[in-house]
Amino acid sequence: MEILLIILAFVCAAVGIIGSVVPGLPGPPLAWIGLLLLSFTEMAEISATMLIVSAVVATVITVIDYVVPSAFTKRFGGSRAGIWGCNIGLVISIFGLPFGPQGLAGVILWPLVGALVGELLSQKPFEPALRAAFGAFIGFLTGTLSKLAYSIALTIIMIVRLING
Repeated sequence: MEILLIILAFVCAAVGIIGSVVPGLPGPPLAWIGLLLLSFTEMAEISATMLIVSAVVATVITVIDYVVPSAFTKRFGGSRAGIWGCNIGLVISIFGLPFGPQGLAGVILWPLVGALVGELLSQKPFEPALRAAFGAFIGFLTGTLSKLAYSIALTIIMIVRLING
């Protein structure tokens, strides 16, 4: 049973890391569930304080991820169309549609292009649309990097706790 819990914990952590950049997968909560599962084993010592603090951080990061893109978009003069475009661009980057680039370059490029197209479709001139798209992109990037950093940090903590017993 111990081995099964450890395997499930690290599967959750890995999916948490992936979920930090893939929409629809709650990265930080999944990584936290991995930590929780690891705490049920005798091979890793995870304190209740660690579980509570990391749960609060996961919750805050998840909430901020929904607020930050809108806030940055508005700060840079954007609209809902820019936010939607950014999100659609992210989905396109994941599937590589309609054509390249994929991977990290796609995850960075397509949300920016999507936000720009969204702003242009909302009848904005090019320069304000580009500024708003940049705001949407910075908000997206901030949220994504926060989720990714948290999920990777939690995975490293899990590895260290497992090694040190």
